[in-house]
Amino acid sequence: MLRFDDRVAIITGAGHGLGRSHALLLAERGAKVVVNDLGGALDGTGASAGPAAEVADLITKNGGQAVASADNVATPEGAKALVQAAVDAFGRVDIVVNNAGILRDKSFGKMTVEEFDAVLAVHVRGSYLVSQAAYPLMKAAGYGRVVNTSSPAGLFGNFGQANYSTAKMGLVGLTKTLGIEGARNGIKANAIAPVAWTRMTEALLPAEFEAKFTPERVSALVAYLVHESCEASGEVFTVGGGKVARVFVAEGPGWKTDDLTPEAIAGNWESVMAEQPYVLTAADSMKAML
Repeated sequence: MLRFDDRVAIITGAGHGLGRSHALLLAERGAKVVVNDLGGALDGTGASAGPAAEVADLITKNGGQAVASADNVATPEGAKALVQAAVDAFGRVDIVVNNAGILRDKSFGKMTVEEFDAVLAVHVRGSYLVSQAAYPLMKAAGYGRVVNTSSPAGLFGNFGQANYSTAKMGLVGLTKTLGIEGARNGIKANAIAPVAWTRMTEALLPAEFEAKFTPERVSALVAYLVHESCEASGEVFTVGGGKVARVFVAEGPGWKTDDLTPEAIAGNWESVMAEQPYVLTAADSMKAML
């Protein structure tokens, strides 16, 4: 059994759904958990300490160790307070699972700037701020695990979710860079793109998904990714309904000429669009251009 005895985990958005499931699983396997949730509505409005406290109390009643946090991760002050809460309660931070998120769905032409910015603030800035606040502690310890929560909507796009899709793809870039920069200090970062039946998705998914696409089937992957035995870093995985798969950004072989014109591109479009063989890294992409 993969256990987390003496490890300290911060999990954001852990008052409901996926975050709650992550918190309960890690606590069951020995982790000390900081349960963070602002306690607001799906659109980010309002706040309540109740959801985080309820999950922390449940963990404690089950024999685990947990404290609750209602700090707002979208603000520098909130993110720092959250990490400080972990240090005050347990003395360290080993794991950060960035799961907090909101929805403000609307078609692109009708979406307001405020609706766009609000979603990016929680998903992207919140993940950045909490990870950055915990980063010095992980760096000093020579160990850390970060999981960011992307989405199939970010990887592949989805109608009515320009803000959400932008945020979720942004987290892929953050994850890959954190994986590169954290490598020499034993910090590994990965992202998940889950499909699960939660209060955030129940209005979007078919009713028959509820029984199969449970949060617990996502948390199993999260638990592996944040375990000390996991060597993966900078990767993205889809997960849901019992399936786990690697997702990667790749570049096809393309087409190259010394006399590049719009007409030449049009005449060789089939080669430009070819998929195989592909390269996976920025360095290999640069080499292919030389």
